[in-house]
Amino acid sequence: MSNKNDNKVLLQNKDWCKGCGVCVGFCPTKTLIIENDKCIIAYPEKCIFCSQCELRCPDNAIWITAGGKEDEQ
Repeated sequence: MSNKNDNKVLLQNKDWCKGCGVCVGFCPTKTLIIENDKCIIAYPEKCIFCSQCELRCPDNAIWITAGGKEDEQ
């Protein structure tokens, strides 16, 4: 049985991240952390693709994509 999240990937553009921590604060699974003043996807296996990070990031520096894995920017 296929999981509807099988093809989803959490991506980020570290150059756009200001390290404000909003995404970290809204992440229900603690997938994200702040390290060296930037958001880091520390535990990608914990991500449930709820989109809270994507919706809350004021700089559009993190997003979820469907389909094949795309390169991080």
